[in-house]
Amino acid sequence: MNTEYTAVVKQEGEWWIGWIEEILGVNCQERTHEELMESLRATLKEALEFNRKDALAAVGMGYAEEKIAI
Repeated sequence: MNTEYTAVVKQEGEWWIGWIEEILGVNCQERTHEELMESLRATLKEALEFNRKDALAAVGMGYAEEKIAI
């Protein structure tokens, strides 16, 4: 499944800063636009995996996983 997210990016002086609009806490700062996009991808991937592990740990046993789209 290929899910798209929105990166909000801007240059502030010598730095590029960016956020993932849909996921709270995914933000990065890098020297180049390319480095920023790489960091955002890596940080987003880590955040999604962490959130998934956290959700599964909280639910305990006897659950079902179901796909949902909006």
